Amino acid sequence: MRSDHIAFPFSARRPALPALLLACAIAAIAAASAPAGAAAAGGEFADMSIEQLGEVVITSLSRQEERLGEAAAAVFVISAEDIRRSGARTLPEALRLAPNLQVARVDARNYAITARGFNSPFENKLLMLIDGRSVYSPLFSGVYWDVQDVVMEDVARIEVISGPGATIWGANAVNGVINVITRPAGDSQGGLLAASAGGREQDGALRYGGALPADGRYRVYAKYARADATETTRGVDTVTGWRRVQGGFRADWALAPGALTLSGDAYDGALGQARTVDILVSGANLQASLRRKLDGGAELRLQAILDHTERNQPNAFVERLDTLTLEAQHSLRLAGGHNVTWGGGYRQARDRVENGPLFAFLPGDSTLRWANLFAQDELALRPALRLTAGLKLERNNYTGLELLPNLRLAWTPAAGQLWWTSLSRSVRAPSRIDRDLFAPGKPVIIAGKPFYALAGGPQFASEVAKVLELGYRAQPRPQWSYSLTAYVAEYDKLRTLEPHPGASSLFSNMGEGRSRGLEAWGRWQAAPSWRLSGGLVLQHVATRLKPGSHDASGDTGLATNDPNLHWSLRSSHELSEHCQLDLSLRHTGKLPRPAVPAYYEMDAQLLWRLRPDLDLALLGQNLLHARHHEFGAEATSSVFERSVLLRLSKRF
Repeated sequence: MRSDHIAFPFSARRPALPALLLACAIAAIAAASAPAGAAAAGGEFADMSIEQLGEVVITSLSRQEERLGEAAAAVFVISAEDIRRSGARTLPEALRLAPNLQVARVDARNYAITARGFNSPFENKLLMLIDGRSVYSPLFSGVYWDVQDVVMEDVARIEVISGPGATIWGANAVNGVINVITRPAGDSQGGLLAASAGGREQDGALRYGGALPADGRYRVYAKYARADATETTRGVDTVTGWRRVQGGFRADWALAPGALTLSGDAYDGALGQARTVDILVSGANLQASLRRKLDGGAELRLQAILDHTERNQPNAFVERLDTLTLEAQHSLRLAGGHNVTWGGGYRQARDRVENGPLFAFLPGDSTLRWANLFAQDELALRPALRLTAGLKLERNNYTGLELLPNLRLAWTPAAGQLWWTSLSRSVRAPSRIDRDLFAPGKPVIIAGKPFYALAGGPQFASEVAKVLELGYRAQPRPQWSYSLTAYVAEYDKLRTLEPHPGASSLFSNMGEGRSRGLEAWGRWQAAPSWRLSGGLVLQHVATRLKPGSHDASGDTGLATNDPNLHWSLRSSHELSEHCQLDLSLRHTGKLPRPAVPAYYEMDAQLLWRLRPDLDLALLGQNLLHARHHEFGAEATSSVFERSVLLRLSKRF
């Protein structure tokens, strides 16, 4: 975020986020390939049939292992092979592969990513996790996409749930959950050197894995990436170029009845911003996870995470955030067909902000705490009928105790078919923007009293979503499978900006809304060497003001900027034993505010395996147009240009 990202997001006198709404150029993406030895870098998905893909084990829905084909939710799995064949070099570009997500690049480093509507660079209803570590910011309940990175070749899969996940993951898992799951160290042994270069972007990664005592395995990595700034439709430099270095490790030990994992990452970077010097970003995290198998098939999981981030935005603010997360989970089977999972967690974040002249977080230093207890019971009513009931109790600083229930019913009428339905309540808990933001940084004194143009609402409550879903998943034949989900969601207490005697505008909860839609995706093995996959989302999001509201936020408040239709189609073709061609066509319907015309685009990757340990990939992106923009007002947004990159991957 640049200095004006928070300074004017809700101004009644200024268009919504003008400096943010700049689309990014060049998404030339690159691929790396499986290391020699076949088990890593995509090997687990590389040769899977459509039928085998339904057997993939996921963990994000219930924090227990379950087959994708039996998951009673709208879950899409982006496999390591999908990532490799698409050439995605960043997490946001990999997320384009999920048909149940809407992904738009805002400028050279910012994205607008959502599920089921309410998209913006400040999207605050989608929870993002990396190996179970939450990466959302307590400042605005969203994700700084410009600092989230991994070695893409080390991603095992990305599990994308559209719809609420609050019973398991807590507040902010309102419209969806994204969990990036990296490989065990044992699946990334040996060395990898990968580098890509194009006209405006370059990146490189070096990773090595080996053995440890006591049947352990490790890997270490270093990564560098940079991108030039984009231009607007009028040829103006957006000054949003960036560079970042990152390194880290992972170590795994197979214990007799379980496993132990230690991992950590550190990064440092500089992000361009208009009208001032670079934003400086840095951070580090350390994570320990222990899994133990107990008698009777029970399992215990413990996790501890330390996370530190810094963000220095000149003339705006400096933030230093230290977060401690502790979690415990116990799963067991009880008589009568009950499969129970219960546990709890504690999260503490010490947020220290040095305020600037344009706005201030008051108090500057704040300690935020979240504590939770949850339980979920999956009961087999009949051999083909399962009922899952869950409840999470979560307490936060601002609103106290929140109740997050969920009820799911799954019916398997025949092999290869699943009907399911769910009813959920989730919340978006207040962020520091909602309660602690004041503008300008120092108040104007009027009649001896301080006066702010904008102030956080001391009574701002959690936004609430109640969601009903109905889904069907089937594999009629071994060559093809598909999934359908219909949903309707009722939103209450949405954020508005209301007049107040002590400030010209105060954050309040005088909005409400409804969204409804249909999500569909499928895969078809058209020939032994050719696979097609695609997805489609039809949606309608409507918001309105409650009686008595005098909302002054305009386009920055309840206005949504979502297409009613977006779809994608991918083709993966083995041209020969050593050559692969992948094409990805996507369509995004028009956006209303700011208006963006509907568009089609195509990306492609042609990959040659020159030797068993050496791959060369030619990447092309935005091949259908010389330039186009994806998000924001046309006059000020960035444009995407047709681009080509080369990527080389060497395993040793």
